[in-house]
Amino acid sequence: MAQELRQPPLGDVHMDRGASLTSFGGWEMPVEFESIKTEHEAVRESIGKFDVSHMGEIEVRGPDADELTQRLTTNDVTALEPGDGQYSAVTDERGIMLDDTVVYNRPDDEGYLFVPNAGHDEELYDHWRSHREKWDLDCTVANVTERYAMIAVQGPESEARVGAVIETARDLGRFKIQSVSIAGVDCLCSRTGYTGEDGFELLCPWEDTRAVWDAIDGQPCGLGARDTLRIEQGFLLSGQDFDPESNPRTPYEAGIGFVVDTDTQFLGRDVLVDATPNEQFVGIELTERGVPRNGYAVESADGTPIGTVTSGTLSPTLGVPIGLGYVSTDHAEPGTEIRVVIRDDRKAGLIKNPPFEHPTVEQ
Repeated sequence: MAQELRQPPLGDVHMDRGASLTSFGGWEMPVEFESIKTEHEAVRESIGKFDVSHMGEIEVRGPDADELTQRLTTNDVTALEPGDGQYSAVTDERGIMLDDTVVYNRPDDEGYLFVPNAGHDEELYDHWRSHREKWDLDCTVANVTERYAMIAVQGPESEARVGAVIETARDLGRFKIQSVSIAGVDCLCSRTGYTGEDGFELLCPWEDTRAVWDAIDGQPCGLGARDTLRIEQGFLLSGQDFDPESNPRTPYEAGIGFVVDTDTQFLGRDVLVDATPNEQFVGIELTERGVPRNGYAVESADGTPIGTVTSGTLSPTLGVPIGLGYVSTDHAEPGTEIRVVIRDDRKAGLIKNPPFEHPTVEQ
């Protein structure tokens, strides 16, 4: 019997707008409204808004909230002041990534809020609770995924549009979070982004999502555009570019070693401190027609198997086929000639350092 999909609070709004829907991470979410190309271009050139209410939210509060979160994420949580956010990874005892996440030290002295990827909220909720018990720490852990909706506003005009309804948005720095009011609704507003453009995330009460969605004028966008935008930046997608079961990766292999602080004590730290990856997450650009897709083999120029594609698309911005994946470290140098095997046909390409677009953007 098929599992019933979880529904976002704006499901009816998306259907009324004619969105195509898809199953993602156990949720029924819009994949496109107008077209992926139209929505992608809106974000690159002006503004787009995404319903990303399928992203999880976990709250950790109490005297030992910092110690628990510090020991379960790879970055230094204690460096966060109230109102700060931090990109991080959640690893197990093997140093394998269970998920990547953004951890916020809430602006209201109410502890931490971190954001698991779609479909990972229950898993990480259990992970935090079980280790709280194991380590006998004094804090509460709450899965508030269906208490908070999340709307992502992305694009070069996002500061102006969000600033029109939140006076302080223009002063909000990158990886900061603040309490705000939008259309009379108490919300949290952060500024992180997932597309390579300037962007804000609005976390609002589930029952008031429509008022916040309507308050921001912009092109509605679906998960299709989010995928092409993030591939152009070389940003990871949990479950696609890494998975603890089907594609286990350390943060070093996945290209986010910058979120590992081995001066802190976290689960998996003792393995990672001496880790030397055999494969590396890279960008791939084909120089022949064809689109690299998840699972396609990557070979060296002489036909030796060297890796696998994990994500790919025809870049709407650049007009060339691009992909992400893992290759052996001795073939990971940018400019290395490779072949991607597409239905038994070998297509020539080059290793590229992502991002393909906006090369100065940091994850």
